This record gives sequence, C-alpha cells and structure tokens, in this order.
Amino acid sequence: MTRRKRPGAGVVGVAAVAIAATALTGPAQAAERDRPATAAAHQATQRAIDAAVAAGVPGVTIEVRDADGVWKSAAGVGDLKTGAPRGKNDRFRVTGITDTFVATVLLQMEAEKKLSLDDTVEHWLPGVVTGNGNDGSAITVRQLLNHTSGLFDYLADEEYGATYLRGDSYLRHRYDTVTPEQRLKVAFSHAPMFTPGAGHWFSNTNDVLAALIIEKAGGRSYEDEVRRRIIEPLKLRATSNPGTSTGLPRPSSRGYSKLLAAQPDRIDDVTEVNGSQSWGNGDIISSAGDLNRFYAALIHGQLLPPRQLKEMETTVDDPAFPGATYGLNIGRLTLSCGTSLWYRDGGTVGWISLSAMTEDGRHQLTFNYNGDWGAETMLPILDAEFCGTSSGSR
Repeated sequence: MTRRKRPGAGVVGVAAVAIAATALTGPAQAAERDRPATAAAHQATQRAIDAAVAAGVPGVTIEVRDADGVWKSAAGVGDLKTGAPRGKNDRFRVTGITDTFVATVLLQMEAEKKLSLDDTVEHWLPGVVTGNGNDGSAITVRQLLNHTSGLFDYLADEEYGATYLRGDSYLRHRYDTVTPEQRLKVAFSHAPMFTPGAGHWFSNTNDVLAALIIEKAGGRSYEDEVRRRIIEPLKLRATSNPGTSTGLPRPSSRGYSKLLAAQPDRIDDVTEVNGSQSWGNGDIISSAGDLNRFYAALIHGQLLPPRQLKEMETTVDDPAFPGATYGLNIGRLTLSCGTSLWYRDGGTVGWISLSAMTEDGRHQLTFNYNGDWGAETMLPILDAEFCGTSSGSR
C-alpha cells in the first residue's frame, strides 16, 4: 500500500428516503459511538503509528471508532519548520478516498433512475473518449467505477508526471489551474491498457470521467452534488471541495514530499496546490472523523438503497494485491488474522490517506500521513488495530 500515488438543498429521490429512514435512530446511535474510548485498548495501534514516524513519516493523525467509542491520536510533527505536533483533528487532502464519494453520488443517481451503471460513457459524454483506440461506446459507467475500463491513467504519463508530480517543476506548476479536459487529453494520447472488461487496473482517468457524468446527469456541478447529497445530510463540517483554492482550512498540518528520487534527503513543503489538479479524483479535503462518519453511513445503508449498496460491494480481482478485490471505488482486503475489511486508500504529492472498516462497519479506522512516503508502514497499522498485532504480513 498504497498504489494510488502515481511517479486527489437536500438529497432527492430514493437516496433521500434512505437518509430519512435512519434520521430517527441515527442521533442516539451516533451519541453512543461518539463517547471517548480509552487509549489502553489501542496501545498496539499507537505503537504502530509511532513506528511509522520512527521510520521517517513526518506525522500521523488517526481516529478509530468501535463498540467502546472513539479513540483519537496523533504522532510526529505537523510542521517541520516550527516543530508543531501533528493534530488529532487535522484536516487534510483525502486523495483517492474522493473516489468513493463520486461512486456514491452516481449510485444514488441510479437509484433515482437518472442513469444506469450499464450506460456507456459515450451516452453521457459524446465524443469525449476517442482516439488511439479509446472508445467511449465500449465502456460503461460501471467499468469506470470498478476500474475495468482499460483507460490509461493520465498521472502515469511521463510528461505530465514530470510537470505536475515531480521535482522543481512541481513547485513551479502547483498553482496552475488544470481542467478535466486537459487531463483527459493526456490520457487519450495513449492507447488503452486492455479491452474494456478484460482486467482491472486503477486509473485516475476513470474518476475524472465519472465526475463529469455526475454533472451531465444531475445538471449541477460535481461539487454541488457531493455537498447536497453527502456532506450536508451527514453534517460533515470538516469536509469540502477546494475548487481552485490552494490552501487547507484549519486545523491542519503541512504536507511534505520527496520530489526528487536522486535527492532522497530533500523534503519540500507542498501544502499548497491548486485543487483543480485533482478535481473529481482526489480533491476533497476532510478529517479522520468525517471520513469515519461517511463510511459508517455508507456501509450501514444510510446513503444507498440495498440494491445499490450490493452493486458497490460486488468486486473484481485486484491483481495489485493478491487476495484483495475491488468494488465500485471501494476495496476488500483480508488481513493475516482472517479479518476482512472494506477499505479505500490513496496517495498524492504530500499526503497518504486510508480508511478501513470491518464488513459490518462497526469497527473503523482512518489515518493520514502528512508525507508521501512510508507506505510500507500502513499495513502494520491495520494489523495492529484489527488483529492486535504489529505484524505486516498477510
């Protein structure tokens, strides 16, 4: 973990019914689970995040929710210049976790009969996916969300990466506004990786297209749909889409990157970046607490009717992780102790984030690194929390 980095008025229709149905019991259940938990039950997890910091990660913020309540912690520094510690309530760039928000909105739209997962991309975005063997009429909305479209990942393009992801060029261009159309043009300058449906390969291009389909089907911006359908109903007060803004709302820490492979000891502050550069596939800003609330509502059926939740949880094999599978922008992973988790992770310049929960959603964890290295320390944190061990084997 993580493979996601490449060198980011109310509910309507059937989805509104799902929210309303849980509104009567939701507050009491939330109050019960929101009580502070003792640190003693999470000592192994604390040791694991301390170990990540000892291995070089600048800082970690984490929240766990289970039957005992809510445990929040942090380790390391939030600002390498001042030495300020990482905050327990930090807001951060959630990176690829954005994609689950996108999938949730599209599945709500399917429940409202605004679209079908079996619609072609060409139907909603005529003439957009074309050239070099790319064919929007051969790709469905479902294949965008489970990443079986075969479309090339624009972040894997060498020139794009050299400009917007690495080295001093990143520092020069991080304030640039980059449109979805510019990023898609990069993707479709490459031939597909495989015939649609013939395999699974994570491509950020899929999620940019999915966000554009949200706008076509809903008649509103992708940001408005996320806010109206998810952020406002769930009262996710630390969650937002940045648009073209460059900073982070407070409380927050600085984000850091090792931009040059040839200079592994050089660490750059990359906190500020134009949010448009990850529009639809990594732009959302949130907190560990808000992400846990979002995924709890999702898994417990508060955001999707049963049919759509079942579609989201229908998985395909994920060759990047033997034993892991991938649904509609949410993955399934079995740990060494046999515990199965739903999870979503992601990484971008300066940040790595991960949310995971047991299949019933009753035990949750979300954490964030304010650095884009040290991914090998992530699985031990999961093992510590869900298996009671710091072993990273699976």
